[in-house]
Amino acid sequence: MAKFLVQKSAPLQGEVEISGAKNAVLPIMAASLLTEENCVIMDTPALRDVDVMCRLLESLGAEIHDKLEENTVEIETKAITKSEAPFELVKKMRASILVIGPLLARTGKATIPLPGGCAIGKRPIELHLKGLRALGVEIQEDSGQQGPLEAKVDRLVGNDVYLDFPSVGATEVIIMTAVLAEGTTVIENAAQEPEIVDLANFLNKMGARIKGAGTDTVKIEGVEKLHGVSHHIIPDRIEAGTFMLSAVITRGNILIKNILPDHVKAITAKLRECGAEIFMTDEGMVVRGDVNPIISTDIKTLPYPGFPTDLQSPFMALLAVSRGPSVVIETVFENRFMHVAEFNRMGANIKTEGNCAIIPGEKQLQGAQVVATDLRAGAALILTGLVAEGTTEVSDIYHIDRGYEKFVEKFRGLGATIIRIED
Repeated sequence: MAKFLVQKSAPLQGEVEISGAKNAVLPIMAASLLTEENCVIMDTPALRDVDVMCRLLESLGAEIHDKLEENTVEIETKAITKSEAPFELVKKMRASILVIGPLLARTGKATIPLPGGCAIGKRPIELHLKGLRALGVEIQEDSGQQGPLEAKVDRLVGNDVYLDFPSVGATEVIIMTAVLAEGTTVIENAAQEPEIVDLANFLNKMGARIKGAGTDTVKIEGVEKLHGVSHHIIPDRIEAGTFMLSAVITRGNILIKNILPDHVKAITAKLRECGAEIFMTDEGMVVRGDVNPIISTDIKTLPYPGFPTDLQSPFMALLAVSRGPSVVIETVFENRFMHVAEFNRMGANIKTEGNCAIIPGEKQLQGAQVVATDLRAGAALILTGLVAEGTTEVSDIYHIDRGYEKFVEKFRGLGATIIRIED
């Protein structure tokens, strides 16, 4: 198993360029199944999850021509030969569920094992299924919840769908299914994340008629056919937030290129509360943690445009060494404090109760052997390692490979002392 060795580093300095968004490219790759024509997706990050999605699409009959060294993937979906997703691929990535909508729209049937991914708590797909049923899909579920979902439809028909929670995955699945349905579909209490806007822009380029993406009400007028397109993926706001935090936690000064400031407003506001200086230039965003003392603040995770749950653990790394106590409230996932035990191995002394974590702050962390419990927790442990005395050994880094492109190279380019060891 590979691992990272991280040592206390000097303040990070220099510039870093943000890659295309993992959470945007995966649904867009799935959406390529909706047309018989080729789709070219640019600014595609070279990630483990992208590789899994490529293999998943190939298993369904797509031909993939990837030049990931150039961050480009061309997907040819002239013939969809299968409607059943292989378990060995689906178990590796939760985003595999996204292909269910395009398969139904294209072939009228889909068999999907229950998806895997990070163990950060229950992420039920009831809302996905609710939306599909509203569009006329028949779904058979294994009562023991161990077998695959089997779905079929003779004719997709538009309908009104209200989501009890603004689920990103459910919103994406319903949009991708509804674009080829007869009539109009309206999703109320839809998720508003930028990645959904990127998906809608991609589909509209293909000939879909989607309005309201990025708001809580999305309207889709079904069309008969979609065509192939070329599309650039938006920058990854979670990667951007991670590097913003790296500048502040190390008291550094970083220029972040290829960043959309509107997408990181919540993290920007909280970092400014902590004392960071953040401003835009013609080249990108400058984040400085070397101007003012870094003090604590409280955060509460919420659906977009609130503070993103994916940056909760990296931000907790900063709070562990900031001046004064702080409170973190997690409202999106009930099991996203698994990293706290790893932080405490390093001396953070964080207490948790239910969905609340209390961080005393002002701790001098010590390097230790720790485990990346999920993707974002892995990045958080790297941040703690940059300011901890001695060496921090982070294992299970396959999680990090799923979501950060050229992770070591980018951090080393800023002056971080980090190496990857392949056991």
